[in-house]
Amino acid sequence: MITHRAIEEGIAMEIGKTSPEYYKACSLIEMNELDMDILGIAENTNVQVFSECGQVIVTAVIGKQICDPGLCHIRQGVWANQIVPSRTQSTGAPQYSGFLVTVEPAPNERVKSALELIQSAVGLWKEL
Repeated sequence: MITHRAIEEGIAMEIGKTSPEYYKACSLIEMNELDMDILGIAENTNVQVFSECGQVIVTAVIGKQICDPGLCHIRQGVWANQIVPSRTQSTGAPQYSGFLVTVEPAPNERVKSALELIQSAVGLWKEL
């Protein structure tokens, strides 16, 4: 897994992290088309991404940039932060790139909003 910046994310962040534009720009995972086929994941369906420190539901899309087999990208932001390991290798910054994840189809799961994820992380979100 690699998290990265993208122009769509930057534009949406200026609008606001609770905006529909930010949700659309950042709540997705870019994957290699062959990997998606092997895992039985159709484009624009939801998947669950697990790392050593958490999990998140995002929407799978075919990579818009170079996305070699075995590699996937989530744009930096609220959704990626749910699975980014906290170790820093003495750099002071979390390990945003080069960590292992498992991706599984989750077509019946809902992608949470940025507000839901942030409040859930600190125990403030209440499911209705």
